[in-house]
Amino acid sequence: MIELRGVEKIFGAVRAVDGLSFTIARGEVFGLLGKNGAGKTTTIKMLTLQLKPTAGEIFFEGKPIRGNEIFIKSLLGLVPQHLNFDQDLTVEENLELHARLHHLKKFERRARIDELLKFVELEKVRKAFVRELSGGMKRRLLIVRALIHRPKILFLDEPTVALDPQVRRRIWALIKNLKAQGITIVLTTHYIEEAEALCDRVAILNRGRTVALDATKNLCAGKSLEEKFLELTGASVG
Repeated sequence: MIELRGVEKIFGAVRAVDGLSFTIARGEVFGLLGKNGAGKTTTIKMLTLQLKPTAGEIFFEGKPIRGNEIFIKSLLGLVPQHLNFDQDLTVEENLELHARLHHLKKFERRARIDELLKFVELEKVRKAFVRELSGGMKRRLLIVRALIHRPKILFLDEPTVALDPQVRRRIWALIKNLKAQGITIVLTTHYIEEAEALCDRVAILNRGRTVALDATKNLCAGKSLEEKFLELTGASVG
């Protein structure tokens, strides 16, 4: 589904990403782990076409990014770490705006918004202003917005940051449901237990390089994923 070949990103004298090469399979949940500054966010920005690699190539469904930007963007949904809704619009109005930006027709917009709000159990707050929602509701709404155009690949950048454990587990259940629907998911997180619970495979980054890449169950063999993370990066997590 996604392939990186020798991908690098350099900002001045800083090599933020240093020769990443790996593939992400169709329908899997793929985790990117690393301490702050490891290159996770830069990698996500390149995969979502917000940044261009300094070197190397990225392919989606066998097609290089260059020359296929519109097609590739149609495949992608992005749930950013930071909330970026229009706070003066209602839940429904935010989704309506996003659906129009993706050129969904009126009937399709209404049906899709109804379907997704029901999916994340936000039907009762559809007329509420976004600023009135709880943190957990806003996180679920971010996921709804990213799914509005039926993407095949969903990028989740710290989707449960600052949420309490109960709400975090609710988001986990939602992610598992999306995986069951066949959506490919790329997840960054600082919560190691989150990666253990959700990811089929994990890449651990350190100083822009991949220091481990394997099935989560293999990385956890004989020790916890957190112990493996600490061993490879020397960083604390959580």
